[in-house]
Order: sequence, then structure tokens, then C-alpha cells
Amino acid sequence: MATVLDEVSQAARQVADEPQQRSRRRRLSGWHFVLFPIAILFLVPFAQMALASFSPAKELVAFPPPFIPSHFTLDGYAKLFGQTDILLWLGNTVIVSATAIVSNIILCSLAGYGFARLKFAGRDFGFLMILATIMIPTQLLMIPTYVLFAKLGLLNGLGAAIVPWLATAFGIFLMRQFFLSLPAELEEAGAIDGCNRWQVFFRIVLPLARPALATLAIFTLLGAWNDLVWPLIAINDQSSFTLQLGIANFQGAHQTDWSLIMAGNVIATLPLILFFVFAQRQFIATMTFSGLKG
Repeated sequence: MATVLDEVSQAARQVADEPQQRSRRRRLSGWHFVLFPIAILFLVPFAQMALASFSPAKELVAFPPPFIPSHFTLDGYAKLFGQTDILLWLGNTVIVSATAIVSNIILCSLAGYGFARLKFAGRDFGFLMILATIMIPTQLLMIPTYVLFAKLGLLNGLGAAIVPWLATAFGIFLMRQFFLSLPAELEEAGAIDGCNRWQVFFRIVLPLARPALATLAIFTLLGAWNDLVWPLIAINDQSSFTLQLGIANFQGAHQTDWSLIMAGNVIATLPLILFFVFAQRQFIATMTFSGLKG
């Protein structure tokens, strides 16, 4: 049984790697000449922010501010790490984002597989209700959510930032749609070999779902890392500030240290860019996986 199951798992991994292999074989096309200038256009604001973080403070308040500073200085980073709790805020953000990613991968994949493959009463209605929550503006939910968290004693702590990201409706939708695109024959082969539903899920389905899980991790990281409005309402204790909340407090009512803000924004943005660089192949594979259905 184990040998056959290993063969099925290996076949599942080969199927999951096919979109990546096809993407590597793609040659340069006319679309690259269109997308490259667009990519440069989107890169300019980050480049300007990075250069501004090394600019003297007096040049940042000039109009118009120079794109390239007259000389580079580390004053903004020195003040960032010397006068603020940036490392504490960064650690809090890492905890919130890592917990959100792990929780979404586990809960959303289980829920998505259940809605895609299991048959139970109210399945379609329940999935429709989950999708309906995506259409509700988050601003309408903040007051009842605040009251609920206050009664549970979750305010002014990292729990207030973590709990809303434990599972998302978009994550359940993404995983369900991905599982629906998988060939059912692989799961049937595992069932014939004597696997129960859990073994099929963990030994066959999850290896196939690596691209979708990476995509879910990217979107979850972007949402949890950049979340500002809800922590701004729910967290007042500076020891529990997230990175975005701490940077938002840099801007004063009468005077703003823009070199400090730009340095903080670089620190807040760089991890997201690095994470996407390492996970982009899996992200692209998710977008092209539907070609297997043909």
C-alpha cells in the first residue's frame, strides 16, 4: 500500500510542477515589451522612497524634492533605530503575519477542500454565505467587531491584530476553486489503494496545492503586514504596535520628520518584496494551473 501511495504522491507532485516547467519553457514574447515599461513605472515610487530615505532632511522639504539626493546620509535610519521601537514593532508584525499565514494555510485549505469535494447538507448555501462576507465593507464591521473584542478582552494586544486574520473568506474561495481544478482520478487512485480521506488530503491533495498555498500566503502576508485601520482602532498599547501603526505615529501635527518616515517605509516594504521574489513561481503556477483541465 505504501509503495502505491508513494507513486500516487509522486505523480501528484509532477502534475503540480508542470505549470512551472511550462513557464520556464516560454520564450520572450511581445507582451514582455509592454509589461517591462509598466514594471519600471511601478518601480519608480519605491526607488524614490528608497533614495529619499538616504537624503538629507532639508532636501525632503524642498519643492520639488530632488529625485537623487546631493549626498547620501544614514541619518534617517540612525534616528529610526535609535529613537523608536522599530525592532519591537517589526517583531510584532512578523508574529501577526506568520500566525496569519500558518492559520490561513491550515484552515482555508481544510475548508476549501471540504466545500470542493465533500457532500453535506447546506454546502452550497454555506459557501454562498462565506462569499457574501467579501461583499460587506470592512468599515461596517468595525464597530460590532470592536464591541465583540472588548467583551472577549482582546483589545490592546497582539490578539486584536491576529484573530481577524486567522481565516479569510477569500482564502477559502481560492482554495476551493483550486481543488475543483485538480484531477479527481488521483484522489480516486488513493482511495482505491485504501487511503482514508485524511491520507488522501495530506499525501496527495496538499502536494498538488503548493502553488495555491503559496498564493494564499502572499495575499495573507500583504493583508496582515499592511493592515493599519483595525490596529489603529483596537491597539493603544505601544508595546503591541505593529510596524504600520508605529510608522503612522511618526507623522506629527506640526512637524514631520520625512527622512524617518521614508526609512521606516523602506523597512516595512522590503520584506514583502523579498517574500514575493521567492514565491513568485508558485504564484504564477496557480494562475496557469487551469490549463490542466484541458
